Parts: sequence; structure tokens; C-alpha cells
Amino acid sequence: MIVRILGEGQFNVDEAATGELNKLDTQLEAAVERGDEAAFTAALHGLLDQVRALGSPVPSDTLEPSDLILPSPDSSMDEVRKLLTDDGLIPG
Repeated sequence: MIVRILGEGQFNVDEAATGELNKLDTQLEAAVERGDEAAFTAALHGLLDQVRALGSPVPSDTLEPSDLILPSPDSSMDEVRKLLTDDGLIPG
């Protein structure tokens, strides 16, 4: 699957990583619901770091449709709150 990190680029991540990314997404969503800024920052960076670690960058001259779009690392809690759905940032 192609995952876009806003302001950074796209990563090709194996579908098998969805479960692991969903766990991190759940932590992020819980931090937003609690209004816990420190936990939010740690969860957001953890999720993005895992996408970078598990994925391979898509060349910048290649345009692929993104299956998932994640916020940039400097996004505020309010910005991320607007992106959350009932499934968090990552469906499933």
C-alpha cells in the first residue's frame, strides 16, 4: 500500500504491516481523545517512524495514488483531530 506523510512524501508499505500500524493509530487516537499533548506527540512520531521503517520511499518523480494519508510530524492535535474518522487515521 502507498502511505503519504504530508509534507514528506510517499512510502510503499507492505499490507502485512497494517495490524502494527493500527495499534499505533489507536494510541494516537486515544491521546487525542484525552487531550494528552505529550502522548499525542509520542504516538504521532511513533506512527510516522514506523511507516518510514517498514516502508520504502516512493521516488519523488513517481506519482502514485495514496491508500493512506497521514499528517506531517509537526501537525497539531487539532489538525489531527480533524483527520480522524471512526477508524482513526488507518481504516481497519
